[in-house]
Amino acid sequence: MSSDRKPVHLAVYDTLADWETGHTTAYLARGGYEIRTVGASGDPVKSVKSVGGLRIQPDLALDELRPEDSALLILPGADLWAVTSAATAAGSDDLAPFARKAREFLDADVPVAAICGATAGLAREGLLDDRAHTSAVSFYLADTGYKGGEHYVDTDAVTDADGKLITAGPTEPVAFAREVFGLLGVYEGEVLDAWYRLFHDSDAEAYAVLEAAGQ
Repeated sequence: MSSDRKPVHLAVYDTLADWETGHTTAYLARGGYEIRTVGASGDPVKSVKSVGGLRIQPDLALDELRPEDSALLILPGADLWAVTSAATAAGSDDLAPFARKAREFLDADVPVAAICGATAGLAREGLLDDRAHTSAVSFYLADTGYKGGEHYVDTDAVTDADGKLITAGPTEPVAFAREVFGLLGVYEGEVLDAWYRLFHDSDAEAYAVLEAAGQ
């Protein structure tokens, strides 16, 4: 890993969707970024189980994570994000602390990338009220009661105008990765486009571009 690069932090919690961040973390690591997993605060930090049954022992607790020590916070989808606004108001949203940490990151001008159900968590936190964003479908976020409907973009993945927030729906892990790579400069220009075409479209010609670029 390049010594001048801060690590990327991946939030992990029970029922996280395994497939949504795999392309992102794998190619960030190949690009020289250390990936550190972050679990809910507690002593000790408890292991979590993904929706696919993988057991993950977090590297650190959420309350230990400081924006100034990170290049990016990634929030994957999970069944636990699917709570109603009424339940959230009652304090039963177990993942709300991760959305609050995302606010802390954005307030510090450190980027956040959220996919699938994590976008609903950000909506409930008010982080999508005035930023361009996307998700699975517009009414999924509307059900949270958030105020950002006019900023919803019906596309695969979105980076907001400030370049600090990436959002995507559950069926777009490759587009999600593309936005992250572009934001962090892992791939750029025709190489970034070729990476996306290879993994999203199975475009054989794209492989030659990556091969020529030494990727």
